[in-house]
Amino acid sequence: MGNADSKLHFRKAVIQLTTRTQPVEASDNVFWDQFWSDPSTTVQDVFALVPAAEIRAVREESPSNLATLCYKAVERLVRAADSGCSSDRDRGVVLNCTRLLTRILPYIFEDADWRGFFWSTVPGAGRRLDGDVEDGDARPLAESLLLAVSDLLFCPDFTIQRRSGADSSEDVQSIDSCEFIWEVGVGFAQAPPPNSAHDMNRTELLKLLLTCFSEAMYLPPSGNRTLNPWVCFFCSPENRHALPLFTSLLNVVCAYDPVGLGIPYNHLLFWDRREQLVEQALQVLVVVLDPEPEPEPSPPVFQASGPENLFVSYLSRIHREEDLAFVLRGLARLLNNPLVQTYLPRSARRIRFHQELLVLFWKLCDFTRFSVLFQKFLFFVLKSSDVLEVLVPILFYLNHARADQSRLGLTHIGVFILLLLSGERNFGVRLNKPYSLRVPMDIPVFTGTHADLLIVIFHKLITGGHQRLQPLFDCLLTVVVNISPYLKSLSMVAATKLLQLLEAFSAPWFLFSSAQNHHLVFFLLEVFNNIIQYQFDGNSNLVYAIIRKRALFHQLANLASDAASIHRALLRRRRRSGVSGKTSGDSRSMEGSRPAVPAEPGTLKASLEATPGTSSLPVVPVVSLWSWSSAPQVLSWKAKLPLQTIMRLLQVLVPQVEKICIDKGLTDESEILKFLQHGTLVGLLPVPHPILIRKYQPNASTAFWFRTYMWGVIYLR
Repeated sequence: MGNADSKLHFRKAVIQLTTRTQPVEASDNVFWDQFWSDPSTTVQDVFALVPAAEIRAVREESPSNLATLCYKAVERLVRAADSGCSSDRDRGVVLNCTRLLTRILPYIFEDADWRGFFWSTVPGAGRRLDGDVEDGDARPLAESLLLAVSDLLFCPDFTIQRRSGADSSEDVQSIDSCEFIWEVGVGFAQAPPPNSAHDMNRTELLKLLLTCFSEAMYLPPSGNRTLNPWVCFFCSPENRHALPLFTSLLNVVCAYDPVGLGIPYNHLLFWDRREQLVEQALQVLVVVLDPEPEPEPSPPVFQASGPENLFVSYLSRIHREEDLAFVLRGLARLLNNPLVQTYLPRSARRIRFHQELLVLFWKLCDFTRFSVLFQKFLFFVLKSSDVLEVLVPILFYLNHARADQSRLGLTHIGVFILLLLSGERNFGVRLNKPYSLRVPMDIPVFTGTHADLLIVIFHKLITGGHQRLQPLFDCLLTVVVNISPYLKSLSMVAATKLLQLLEAFSAPWFLFSSAQNHHLVFFLLEVFNNIIQYQFDGNSNLVYAIIRKRALFHQLANLASDAASIHRALLRRRRRSGVSGKTSGDSRSMEGSRPAVPAEPGTLKASLEATPGTSSLPVVPVVSLWSWSSAPQVLSWKAKLPLQTIMRLLQVLVPQVEKICIDKGLTDESEILKFLQHGTLVGLLPVPHPILIRKYQPNASTAFWFRTYMWGVIYLR
């Protein structure tokens, strides 16, 4: 009965906020205590008893009551942070105030007139809401709240273990929080004893922090390009707990092992409270490490004027090999969690915060642009094959999300990470490691390297993905171009996939449908040229595939570029698609995606089996040629097609292969491959071109996209 009565009193107090004819005085502690004095109140109770409609009603009809409620809740948190939460009652009050503010703050942020409320000073509040300082020196309510939450995250018997022998009346403000980091790892060698109650309390406080930071979600696009005042203050030198908070958040995430001892179905028998803490810690970490928005061009964002972001600064100081290994191993372990294979179905725990992990990994790599110190992490990632432990899960997520438009953001961030990594030579070199892990993906079975896996997945994205992936085609092929000079031996499966893409992208209707489509052909030709010039000896599979599809290159070299031919190609495609613009199932298969014309009798016909046609490529709208270019423009890029190296290869090798097929009566392609493996083009090819690496170029639009994506993920989670 007592529990029901307390809920009734809580509910009545909420109703009275809007029904009382006069504002409730701040000194009426009997009334305000009804919101947080009951220790049995849960977070579910708070969200159920304080409905959204009534919060908005209080905001509109009794604004002074809402302001007082926020002030009183912050006041109780400040008082608890000063006193140390020595009793169960005090700890219950802190949790209820935390939940209440977590519930109310979004409705403060959604109203433009209220957003400045927490950054105003409360008359008579004093420097720390204690009335001991003149009003002119009073802190804004937001600063008091953030400092109180930071103190409470290192409060003995509430969020950290009290030191043995320490008095319960120990002054919280004198505690060195660097001695109470939550988990072993970077900068901390002692493993604190597990405590689920502390984990729960930390989780509640981190949720409140995230809610405070989430004001950015309620701003118009222009407002999102300014500094987030909540994050700026929290990460500034004003926060004395910045260092232990940074290391605690990072260590909690990177030390987490969701599988544990590997007992099957343990996640169905026990509630893992640590997983909730890890998720909240990860989200707070990616938010506070968000670069400060700056107009282009600009110096490194975290060197901009304004308070220094200590979290970014501390991250840049991680340099010990064991610390870098701890971070990389932790991220790789969590990213690979959904890929873990078990004999018993659904017997292992599966994490759900892989998108936040990818954002964190992106930040760790992307900050390399700003500081030599950050380059240590990227160098460490790429100096060994450990980078492949991150690559495989990224490719898994890309393949899994390719047909789901709701997961477009996940696809973008995965491609951006690979684009950034591909700008480094060591990434291409590492891809030559054999791929032996068998991850559950709907891709052809092959024996090859991680580079083969990447190419096969990219082929799936292009040919089997939804239409909104088309803007990423350039990025996908840029990654392949960047790694191509270092690929020592492509499998036949990967080589065939590359030729299928060229076949699809070189179809006349596709080339002429957009002013940019020819870039895709240029990228693929550059891939072939790089491999032929720099890695010819080990790539007999690709050379063989090029010889089989030699008609493609002859068609490109003789591409009709007069206005009449271009018009016929577009018109023919329009007729196949239907006048209404609707496409049949057959019309989705691109013209030109069928195998090239068979070889003449007596040449390679016996040994060259038909290559499967490219599967359905997203339909590109057929537009009038005259809407984007003239025939002179087509001539300009046609003349620049880099076909010299490939045509020279065909000129030299095709007669040799045809001769050996006729002379020896070969019917097995393995014999042709063996011949090509011992062939050479030394002195026969044009002078090797310099290797051109296209690095990721940061810009304000991309940074804004990442910020929006990050908050979208957090909101949906």
